[in-house]
Amino acid sequence: MSEELNNNELSGDQQDEDLSHNQSTPLSGLYENWFLDYASYVILDRAVPHINDGLKPVQRRILHSLKEMDDGRFNKAANVIGNTMKYHPHGDASIGDAMVQIGQKNLLIDCQGNWGDPITGDAAAAPRYIEGRLSKFANDVVFNPDTTEWQLSYDGRNKEPVTFPIKFPLLLAQGAEGIAVGLATKIMPHNFIELIDGSIEVLRGGRPSLLPDFPTGGLADVSAYNEGMRGGKVKVRARIEERDKKTLAITEIPYGTTTGGLIDSVISANDKGKIKIKKIEDNTAAAVEVIVHLAPGISPDVTIDALYAFTDCEVSISPNTCVIRKEKPYFMSVNDILIENTKNTRALLKLELEIRLNELQEKIFFSSLLKIFIQEGMYKHPDYENSGNFEVVVDVLNRLFTPFFDQFYREILPEDYKKLIDKPMSSITRFDVKKADEQMKSLENEIKEVKHHLRHLTDYAIAWYERLKEKYAKGRERRTELRVFEKVEASQVALANVKLYVNRADGFIGTGLKKDEYIGDCSDIDDIITFLENGTCLVTKVQDKVFVGKDIIHVGVFKKGDERTVYNMVYRDAKTGVSYVKRFAILGVTRDKVYDLTKGSKGSKVLYFTANPNGEAEVVHVQLKSHSKLRKLQFDLDFADIAIKGRGSQGNIVSKYPIKKITFKAKGVSTLAGRKIWFDDVLKRLNVDGRGTYLGEFDGDDRILVVMPDGTYSLSSFELTNHFDPKMIRIEKYKPGHVYTAVHIDGKSGNYLVKRFAFENTPIGKSTSIINDEVGSKLVLLTNAGTPVVELKILKGKSRIQESFEQALEEIVDIKGMKAQGNRLSQHEIKKIKLLSAEEDLSKEIAKEEKTEEVSEVLDSQSDAGVKEKAGDGDQGSSELDQSKAPNKVDFEITNPDDIDMEDNGQQSLF
Repeated sequence: MSEELNNNELSGDQQDEDLSHNQSTPLSGLYENWFLDYASYVILDRAVPHINDGLKPVQRRILHSLKEMDDGRFNKAANVIGNTMKYHPHGDASIGDAMVQIGQKNLLIDCQGNWGDPITGDAAAAPRYIEGRLSKFANDVVFNPDTTEWQLSYDGRNKEPVTFPIKFPLLLAQGAEGIAVGLATKIMPHNFIELIDGSIEVLRGGRPSLLPDFPTGGLADVSAYNEGMRGGKVKVRARIEERDKKTLAITEIPYGTTTGGLIDSVISANDKGKIKIKKIEDNTAAAVEVIVHLAPGISPDVTIDALYAFTDCEVSISPNTCVIRKEKPYFMSVNDILIENTKNTRALLKLELEIRLNELQEKIFFSSLLKIFIQEGMYKHPDYENSGNFEVVVDVLNRLFTPFFDQFYREILPEDYKKLIDKPMSSITRFDVKKADEQMKSLENEIKEVKHHLRHLTDYAIAWYERLKEKYAKGRERRTELRVFEKVEASQVALANVKLYVNRADGFIGTGLKKDEYIGDCSDIDDIITFLENGTCLVTKVQDKVFVGKDIIHVGVFKKGDERTVYNMVYRDAKTGVSYVKRFAILGVTRDKVYDLTKGSKGSKVLYFTANPNGEAEVVHVQLKSHSKLRKLQFDLDFADIAIKGRGSQGNIVSKYPIKKITFKAKGVSTLAGRKIWFDDVLKRLNVDGRGTYLGEFDGDDRILVVMPDGTYSLSSFELTNHFDPKMIRIEKYKPGHVYTAVHIDGKSGNYLVKRFAFENTPIGKSTSIINDEVGSKLVLLTNAGTPVVELKILKGKSRIQESFEQALEEIVDIKGMKAQGNRLSQHEIKKIKLLSAEEDLSKEIAKEEKTEEVSEVLDSQSDAGVKEKAGDGDQGSSELDQSKAPNKVDFEITNPDDIDMEDNGQQSLF
């Protein structure tokens, strides 16, 4: 571009001459051309890396300078920057920053001094204080002047590489990011070992499948990676450990963040009330350690989810793989880039072999030429000795070498004779024929080897990658753990950070009505559901003040998809005067839309309403107004007898006569069945959606048993927000008293011990060991099988004869306490233990005998006598015949079926 600008510069005389001839260029044309030139320059020469070597121009020039200055010792970064300015015209600051970034990636430059820390965000020391040199890896794979294409530097005084002949996918290993004019690039870093394995797969005819690996570690969900192309997305999370119920530790952070920035985001979320912590400490040194101290009563599991939802503990990265290819920007997938890099490496290896073959052939060519020249005494030939003219010498030597022309792989040139002539007489007289033959034989063997590699170029390239892996792969194992993340709903983990008030009469709710009735705490992102006396409900976003309708009877936080919250309601239909009872759940609604829970008649009124978070069904007392046809004016209504349906159902008839009053009589229990819980092996989370391993039906104080590889166990609640360590070896429903069998190694004696025991009912979250704490103690096997049998392979006697046999473990030891060590499994040396018995499925509920008998009796009575209702004389009513009640629930018995009053809609009156 600079050359074009120089060509466009005109002297004053030339400008005057052009003006005199009335020659001019429109400004619009100048702008268009110059802008395109500038955009092309930024894209090609500044911001976007080249596909061949994965470097931007400034990075390439820094490495070229380091190679120029390389003497094995460290060089001051300031000196490297100064030398690079011969090639890079954009100043020392940009060069210094780029050099630090290369050094921090710990691949191409060996660093000495304070080069900064990308994890903490600490800057590097000044260039005069830090030093660097090319790494062994860089010297091995980056440079080869024989295969490098060169160009003049910007001022024409020096030569610089167009691209380096790098025989490794450096671009994908380091990643890249840049913003140009009209486009940007963002290439994720990938694992060193996986790149080599992927290249080998390409050479063998396969297609690689690369996934990013970040130097900061952490957890990554790459299910939407899209091979690194536009439109893809990677979610990266910090690794958070629960040290105890009051302390969380962040030990790895997401790529692209720093510990300082992450801590600021946590403090900001705390200030906004999204999370609640006591304090946060940064103990980061060689490894990341950010300690989060929780406030009293705050759940660590919910806080972990909240950190992912509201802080930089989770970030989303959108890759955009753009590279320079054939002097143009290309959008490519990372897999296609690796394929092209691998093919380029293979081509470079072929070129190196061809260059080496030519060098070897030239060496053996001249050695043969010299040997014949000396052995045949050509240097003593009179025509040669008496010739003073070089052309005459060439003619003489051509005549003398004519009988030997067929021994050479190419024609002998005058330059070759010049090399012979320049040989000093002393080296000719001391020429050792035997040594020369040995050298030529060695050269011939090497030529055969090189030709073999050229014929088997793919195998040679594979061996090249395998040597790289063997030499440099140590310590470059994958750092980022790949997982599939569950979606964290912010509303489910947000703390209740605002207070909600209601003005029932005027119909307002909000957080700003501080003079009105206090309802409770909620989050500022919650949805609020309200029920009115006219039988309508509305869901709206929590606000400072909002009108929802007059005569509010209930306000609460709405949770979408909540099947456990059940609403009990009795209402009077204004059109018919009939009162109905209904139980319903509200799973999903349209925000700010009014829903009518009655039959829809104008003037209908709710007579009784409760919201029950776990499907509780209370008993109420109903009083009717006096009526000539009624002998019984009051009765009890048990909501447990009403089936739970949708919000649109009209319900069952309570009475066709006016109701005077409904009062609460007795608290009920939940009519819902226990929650069926599954464990998702991919997400490592509990769910009620049927994903993963079924753990069973949970209710009340039921617990989950979790066993770790080190022989410790803990009990957990069945809250869906719980987090579980992915290293655990067993997770299942805890059955008090169920017998387990364990085989473990005693660290002190080295003996294999077997014990049978039941896990103790310890407090939730408490970690307890089932083996001793001696150094070397190890849990070998744990099973819940009732009669466990194992296959043992042992070595017997001095001859160490191997034997195999089956052993029933219950024959070795009786059931004892959990702290008992157990009995020795075998007197002989044990080589292998294999469990033969099938595990028991503890998710299946075992019905008690009395419960089974009760259900059988009820079914028999219903089939023989029909369904009867227990009602006093004069009752007007009927029963709901819906079968979707809680399991093992006994239906009403109807003594007089003639009393059933059937409505047109099929509903049955209870009273």
